[in-house]
Amino acid sequence: MAKTILEFEKPIAELEQKINELRQYEDNLDIKNEVYELERKINKLKQEIYSNLTRWQKVQLARHPERPYTLDYINYMTEDFIELHGDRLFKDDKAIVGGFAKLGKYKVLIIGHQKGRDTKSNLYRNFGMTNPEGYRKALRLMKLAEKFNLPIISLIDTPGAYPGIEAEERGQAEAIARNLFEMSRIKVPIIIVIIGEGASGGALGIGVGDRILMLQNTWYSVISPESCSSILWRSWDYKEQAAEALKLTPEDLIQQKIIDRIIEEPLGGAHKAPQQIAYHLKEILIEELDKLTKLKPEKLIQNRIEKFGQMGVVKE
Repeated sequence: MAKTILEFEKPIAELEQKINELRQYEDNLDIKNEVYELERKINKLKQEIYSNLTRWQKVQLARHPERPYTLDYINYMTEDFIELHGDRLFKDDKAIVGGFAKLGKYKVLIIGHQKGRDTKSNLYRNFGMTNPEGYRKALRLMKLAEKFNLPIISLIDTPGAYPGIEAEERGQAEAIARNLFEMSRIKVPIIIVIIGEGASGGALGIGVGDRILMLQNTWYSVISPESCSSILWRSWDYKEQAAEALKLTPEDLIQQKIIDRIIEEPLGGAHKAPQQIAYHLKEILIEELDKLTKLKPEKLIQNRIEKFGQMGVVKE
C-alpha cells in the first residue's frame, strides 16, 4: 500500500524526500551536516504542525488508512483471543468483531468496529458501518461477559451505522436503542475507547460505559463534518467550518465532560508507531480496570446512569 500523505503533512514529506535523495550520495560526499540540519528542521516542523492541528485536520488523522484498527489493537494488546461470531438471529456482521481475551492479568471481552485496508477488505467489513445484526452480536457477547463476570472493552471506529434500506428493514434504530438500554445496566465494568472515528448512533451503539477514553487524534460527534455541512449549507464545501462548530475533538469533549480521559499518541498519529500506542493503551486499560473492578455492580450501574444523565445538561 502506498504511503498516504495528508495535505498538511506535505512540507514534512518534502524535507524527508530531500534527506532520502542526499543519502544516495552518502558514500561519495560528506553530507552529514546537511542531513543533520534537515532532520532538525523536520523535527521542529513536526512539533509545530502536530501541536496546532485544526479540528478538521484531526478528523483527517482519525481517518488515516494506516491507523491501527480494532484487530490490530487486539493483536498487540491481548493474548489467547477467541473470536465469537453471529447474532443468533440473522448472520455474522463483519463490521464488528468481538471475543474473549487476556489483557494483562484480566480476562476480558473485547469488541469493536473493524474497517478494511483496501477495497476488497473494506467491502467485506462494510467500511466499518454496522448493520443491526452487528449490534445484536455485540449485545449477545456483552451478555455473555456479564454471565461470566468479565469486564468489557469496546473500541469505537466507525463513520456511522449502515444507512441502507435493508438495515432499516431489519430494525437498525431498535438495535441501537436496545444496546443503549442494556449497556446502561450491565453489571460488569465497561470501558469505551474511541480509536478513530466516533460517528453518531453507529458509535453510541457500543459506546455506553463507565469510562470513556479517546485517543488524541480522534473525533466523536452526533454527525460527521461533511453531513453537517451538507445539511446547513447544502454543500460539503464547508466541512472545515462544520468541524469547528461541532467541537468534536478530545480536548472539546473532556471540557464538556462527555469523555473522561485523553490518550496521547506518538507524534504524527497512532499509525506512526502502532505497537507503541497499543502498549500504552494496554497499560491505561489495566489501570482503569484496577479501579472499576473494586466497585460493586449496583454502584457501577448507578454511576453509569448518572454519568450519561448529566450529559447535555446546561445550567444558567
